[in-house]
Amino acid sequence: MEQSILERAERLFLEKGFEATSTTQIAKAVGCNQALVHYYFRTKDNLFNTIFETRFRRFFQQIFDTTYLSPLSFTDKIKHIIESHLDMLMAEPLMLRLIMNEFSRRPERIEMLKEKLHAVPEQLYTLMDAEIKAEIQAGRIRNVSFIELIIAIVSLNVGLVVIFPIAADVLGMSPQQRNFMITQRKEENVKIILGYLRS
Repeated sequence: MEQSILERAERLFLEKGFEATSTTQIAKAVGCNQALVHYYFRTKDNLFNTIFETRFRRFFQQIFDTTYLSPLSFTDKIKHIIESHLDMLMAEPLMLRLIMNEFSRRPERIEMLKEKLHAVPEQLYTLMDAEIKAEIQAGRIRNVSFIELIIAIVSLNVGLVVIFPIAADVLGMSPQQRNFMITQRKEENVKIILGYLRS
C-alpha cells in the first residue's frame, strides 16, 4: 500500500503540481481512504519529500555504481555522468519542472535533501574530487573544481531539456528527427565538457 501511495502521488504531483494536489486526490487515485495516506506519511510534505529523496538517491547511487565501481578512465567517467544525467532528464521532463518549481518555491527542500542524502553524494564527491585533482596534477585537464564541473554539466543538460521541446514543436520535428537531434546534442554536450576540461 505504501508503494502504491508513492506511485500515485508522484503521478499526481507531476500532472498537477504539488500545491494543486491534495491528499484526498491521492487517496482516491490509490483507492484507499485519506486516513491511510496520513498513517503512512502524516503530511503531504513528508510524502513529497520521500519521493524526492528516493529519486535523488537512486540517481546518485546509479552514477556511483556504474562509474566508480567499474574500471573506466576519467574521460569515460565524465562521459557516462553527462549521458546518464541527460537520459534521466529526457526520460521525465515533468520531474525536472516539478523539482525546479519546488526548489524555487521552497528552498528548505534543498537542505532537507542534503541532510537525507549526505552519504551517497559525499562519497561520489570525495572520489570525483580526488580524481579531478589527480588529472590536474598530471597536466591532463585544466585547473577546475568539482563544483565548477558539475555546474557546467547540469547547465548544459538542463538547458537542452528545457529548450528542446519548445524548439522541436515550433520546427514541427517528427519523433525520428527529435531522437536524432537528442542523440546529436548528447554527443555535443560530451564534447563541450571534455573541451572545457582540456582548454
